[in-house]
Amino acid sequence: MGYDQPVAGRTGTADLPLHGGHAPRWLFSRMVALSREILIATADEFGTAGVLARLSDPRWFQALGCTLGFDWHSSGLTTTTCGALKEALAAVGGEVGIAAAGGKGALSRRTPAEVEAAAPRWGLEPEPLVYASRTAAKVDSAALQDGFQIYHHAFFFDRQGRWAVVQQGMNEGTGLARRYHWFSEVVADFVCEPHAGIAGARADLVLNLVAGEAAPAREAIPELARRPPDRTAAELARLQGMRLPDRHALLLSDLDPRRLRSVFLTTYEAGAEDFAALLGTPGLGAKGLRALALVAELLYGAPASFRDPARFAYAHGGKDGTPYPVDRETYDRTVEVLRRAIARARLGRDEELRTLRRLANFPPTTPPPGTGPGRG
Repeated sequence: MGYDQPVAGRTGTADLPLHGGHAPRWLFSRMVALSREILIATADEFGTAGVLARLSDPRWFQALGCTLGFDWHSSGLTTTTCGALKEALAAVGGEVGIAAAGGKGALSRRTPAEVEAAAPRWGLEPEPLVYASRTAAKVDSAALQDGFQIYHHAFFFDRQGRWAVVQQGMNEGTGLARRYHWFSEVVADFVCEPHAGIAGARADLVLNLVAGEAAPAREAIPELARRPPDRTAAELARLQGMRLPDRHALLLSDLDPRRLRSVFLTTYEAGAEDFAALLGTPGLGAKGLRALALVAELLYGAPASFRDPARFAYAHGGKDGTPYPVDRETYDRTVEVLRRAIARARLGRDEELRTLRRLANFPPTTPPPGTGPGRG
């Protein structure tokens, strides 16, 4: 698992092949219960902004999933952890001040409707939240082309309109996953270095149109998209006949100028003024953007970026039995300790929560095998 924003004293990558299997119902119900107490405790201590900031941190999220009962490379850590959080927030979201939408597969496509239903209850306009959700999904599926197909999208937001996105893609060829994290408070520009972090396997070939150094391409592509579609298709066909660097040969391999003509017609009619607006054009996907990026480099000398923008703990065992099976008695005791500590803290007796804070200040132990520098 790679992460491109180093934290002091914590560097390195690890390959995470996924183990199969599903969380059994007896474990998932405990995940929901423990998620509920963790959300309440974190919101009480750090506010809703603190909760969202942590969900958008790949390392913290990974540790949360492992605390809930996943192995560090368990299949389903992302989707089931988000599912447990969403179910917990369905019960205590009003108390915590955070709502959750989306999920895996078909649930991800219901995100806008769920946001539109929840936001007005807190006096929020849903349109900016829906825009954030859709744009984050479009960036990671089309503007950042790394070989991972997005299949999970979870959207969390609070009463102040702050939001976080946790979405995941799968590389069908390798069976490896990559997780993308967003946080509204660090997004200065949706289409320029917008991620709070990206965790997952490294990719061999990437077209990164949201890299900082890809700014010339982002300026040229909308101008190109406003040209008559026949001219753009002709330039793409000419590009296929030229001798280009190896990376371009791979990027061109499945582009058909004739089939893309209808996409170019769509972008021409849309007349988008900038890259962010162009990205929201219905019908413009990864192949259309890739073609426009390559032609923009040919005509305007505006190259895109090929830089790949691509953290973990055990508390109760793992669902796959690694490093040991989930200890149900210890799990239930953890939920009860947190529940009791929160209840007492709210009555002014915060000794137990202060003890938990002191535990967080202990020096880190030796990293588990496979997490040190140099792992691919």
